[in-house]
Amino acid sequence: MPAALSWDHSEDIGIALHEKFPDTDPLKVRFTDLRAQVMELEGFDDDPARSSEGKLEAIQMAWYEEWKDNQ
Repeated sequence: MPAALSWDHSEDIGIALHEKFPDTDPLKVRFTDLRAQVMELEGFDDDPARSSEGKLEAIQMAWYEEWKDNQ
């Protein structure tokens, strides 16, 4: 995992979210909640204004892949 996570590290963030919320179906998380969860991750250090729907979608899909693989 990179030293500091940014909005561009969708796969690393997806893994971290799965580790923190293993029982959560990522597809049921609203983007507003997802954005808040990402910003609360240990090691996340990026400007909140840099988030976008596309970046959140990439994070959600990476988290979903981790979640699905562990079901």
